[in-house]
Amino acid sequence: MKKFHHYITILAGTSLLLASCSVGKKYTRQDMELPDNFRNNEIVLTSDTLALSWRKFVKDPNLTALIEKALIKNTDVSVALLSMQQLELSYKQSKKGLLPTLDLNVGANRTWLSTNSLNGSLSDQFIGTPYMDDYNATLRLSWEVDIWGKAKMQKEEALANFFGQKENLSALKTRIIVQVIQSYYNLIALDEQLKIAQKNVQLSDSTLSMIRLQYNSSLVSSLAVEQAEAQKKTAELLIPLADQNIAIEENAISILCGGFPDKIQRSEGLDATVVGGTLATGVPAELLSRRPDVKAAEYAVVAANSRIGLAKAAMYPSISLTPSIGTNSFQFNRWFDLPGSIVKTIAGNITQPIFQKGALKTNYEISIIEREKLAVQFKQSVMLAVSEVSDALAKIKHSDRRLQLIEAKSNSLAKATSDAALLYKSGMANYLEVITAQNNALQNDLEQISIKREKLNAVVDLYRALGGGSDTE
Repeated sequence: MKKFHHYITILAGTSLLLASCSVGKKYTRQDMELPDNFRNNEIVLTSDTLALSWRKFVKDPNLTALIEKALIKNTDVSVALLSMQQLELSYKQSKKGLLPTLDLNVGANRTWLSTNSLNGSLSDQFIGTPYMDDYNATLRLSWEVDIWGKAKMQKEEALANFFGQKENLSALKTRIIVQVIQSYYNLIALDEQLKIAQKNVQLSDSTLSMIRLQYNSSLVSSLAVEQAEAQKKTAELLIPLADQNIAIEENAISILCGGFPDKIQRSEGLDATVVGGTLATGVPAELLSRRPDVKAAEYAVVAANSRIGLAKAAMYPSISLTPSIGTNSFQFNRWFDLPGSIVKTIAGNITQPIFQKGALKTNYEISIIEREKLAVQFKQSVMLAVSEVSDALAKIKHSDRRLQLIEAKSNSLAKATSDAALLYKSGMANYLEVITAQNNALQNDLEQISIKREKLNAVVDLYRALGGGSDTE
């Protein structure tokens, strides 16, 4: 017995000595080879640009109320929060990896033995019954010695998964903020398109009335009246289309805000929807710490790196100690008759996988490939982030130029429409010139609204691409 205890002591000592070994490698970020600046960047760079809170970026009180509602009631956010709670519990559980497990087993059984067996004959002789009872209560402690640092790697994986989900939640909130803002802009743009259509219906109606008077005076043919009627219908067709799109956009915003389709309160005109001023873009490398989707992609690589270590550790031997103490008796009234009923056991085990049909090695190789895949995806997310900033900068730059050009075009077309009406009244222009001038002005006004909306959406895209969307005041 002393010799056995000696072996157990050696086993425990060896386990503690090897417990400092670890087969997992520490994660190191790959070289991104990022450019020094963003393309199309004409904004003054700063080295300490921080993510701008959406509350400072958005100035419209109606839009602010919608975003607040969306961040609280959006169903995707609710699901993401529940996922975070799951991963938080997993992380808390992983911190207990070094603790032993303790089980209590209490049982009783009765066995009717064969009278022709040795145990059966002895039972009838010594106990005086044709059956044998066995009452057992055992408290068993089991502890696996963490030789290869598996508990640490499990904790690292769980922590990376938790922080990855946290960044995914931030990315989701940012995406919802942007979707609400851009849908809000689209809704106001549709309002302006409706006003332009209504204005052109009134203008076309005045032109039609003037042409009808000339037709009644036999100054123009019926063709002129029909052309004027067609021009009026062109403007009228825009009204039900705008009403339809407005209803659809309001429904979309309502769903984003976690509610059923309803009317949306909004400002009057795109010029009233003020957003934050010029955004300092910083340098591409800062996106690694600003963009939540990029950070989530890196945390996925960290978690995969820990899984490689766990897969490798599964191929190595494991050492466990299992002491137990309890009571055992064949008579119920003497079950807890101490110390006679006490039974004690101590065991040490070394388990070395030998032949698992190559499963352990395959799992290890798969985990390496999985990490490489996630590393490529992480690099791709960085490249995409840099590209999105450059795209947004290009859109802002060129939409400003387009707005300048279309403003000059609007002034020319407004004068052309007015001049065409005056010349027509004096007989120096025909009805086709009047209708053409009105149609050109209508299309130009609609295009101007589209460019304004594109400019505002580009600013919002830049805000998101730079990692904006935080709740920090």
